[in-house]
Formats: sequence, C-alpha cells, structure tokens
Amino acid sequence: MSATDDFLYEKQGPIAIMTFNRADRSNCFTPEMIDRLYECFDDFNEDPDLRVAVFASTGDKAWCAGGDLDAMIPVITSGEFKINEDPTKRVYSDIYKPIITAVNGFATLELILGADMCVASKNASFALGEVRWGMIAAGGSHIRLPRAVPWNISMELLLTGRPIDAQRAYEVGLVNRLVDKPEDALPVAMELAKIVAENAPLAVQTSKEIAVRAWEHEKAFVLENALFQRVRTSEDAQEGPRSYIEKRPAVFKGR
Repeated sequence: MSATDDFLYEKQGPIAIMTFNRADRSNCFTPEMIDRLYECFDDFNEDPDLRVAVFASTGDKAWCAGGDLDAMIPVITSGEFKINEDPTKRVYSDIYKPIITAVNGFATLELILGADMCVASKNASFALGEVRWGMIAAGGSHIRLPRAVPWNISMELLLTGRPIDAQRAYEVGLVNRLVDKPEDALPVAMELAKIVAENAPLAVQTSKEIAVRAWEHEKAFVLENALFQRVRTSEDAQEGPRSYIEKRPAVFKGR
C-alpha cells in the first residue's frame, strides 16, 4: 500500500477531509505518510475554495498511535529523516484555516494539539508516549499542551507517557465534543466544520491568525527543536526503540 493509500485526501465543497487509512497498524505513520500529510495540508492551505479541514481515521482502534517505530525511529535517530527542518514551525503552525480532528480509539496528542477543535468518541484516549521509548515529542507539544490544559495535567501527560481517557480529556478541555459511538465522531466533526465554513472566511482565518501569532511561539519551537536534538542522539534514544523491537523492558542510563 502506498502513502497515498495510507493517507486519504478528499474535498467536499469548502471542507477538506484527511484520513489516516492504516487501521491494521493502528494508523501509525511512516516517513512517507508524513510527506503525504504535508503535501495535503499545503494543498488545503493554498486552495481558496477550501475553508475548513477535518482530520479523521479509519477503524476504531486508533485515530493515530504515533509513528511506526519500526519505520520511524531508525531514520530519526540516524538523522536520515529530516523533521522540523525549519525550527520556527511545527505541523499546522502556519495554517490559519481551521482544522478539526475526529478521533476514535487511541490518539497521539502531537497531531491533536496542532489542530483547533477536537470531536472524540468515548472509546478515545490520548497520550504522548515518547518518554517511554527514550525520546521526546518534537511536534510542538511541550509548548502547546501547557497552554491548552492546566500545568499539572500537561506534566502528567508529558512525564508519564500514559494515556488519559476521552471523558478526562473532555473534562480538562482537550476535547470540544464527546460522542457515544465511534461512528458518530466524523459526522459531528463535519457538522462543526459546516458551521465554521458558513462564516466569512477572511474573518475566520484572521481570527485564528491573531490567536496563533499572539502566542509568539516561534522562539519556543526553536528551543524544543534544539533540545530534541540532544535527546535524539542519546544512548537512551537508541535503547528505547531497541527494547520495543526486542519486546523487553528498556534499560535507560540517562545519557
């Protein structure tokens, strides 16, 4: 299956729908899928007829469980895969059109936090598990998460690597709409997208641009990127993925 098949992109009037389509692998992304994701978001951003994006997935086990460790970690730790080449930007960080996620099952918060609204089914859960594998989340989560939820909640997610369920995510403000059934998440997200799309596009996009730029988060992203490089090249970053592949507890040494 190609990256195009793994990551679907369609347009319904003013709404772009992007879908992780790798349910048999918990919708984990590969380097090729990341490239495809950026291509689709570039098209969404540049198409004047598109006003809102809805980011969904197939299956109900996982919206996206993060990177496919077998594919991603070796190329990241070796430096072969270039992520965050512009340290002032992260995924979606310069897109001022609204983005809504429709979440079923387990989801990495890295891609949720960069969006603007989240609809989740009650079977959803959210986590940043990188510290469990000797890595850190490098997509802006250290900046975005403490601004989205109380400090102690963000530290729990960042430092334990353990998930919180959909109800808890809704209570702390990570989720806008909570629905009972997995099949309801996308329709509710589409309803929300249609409401936004009916508004004046210049006003909507400018509202988001003011909110994003007022954060002045570019320098914070530079800091996250610099410190990520320190972790990426550590012995622990080699040990974490190795232990996962060998199905054994990791032995971290703090270096």
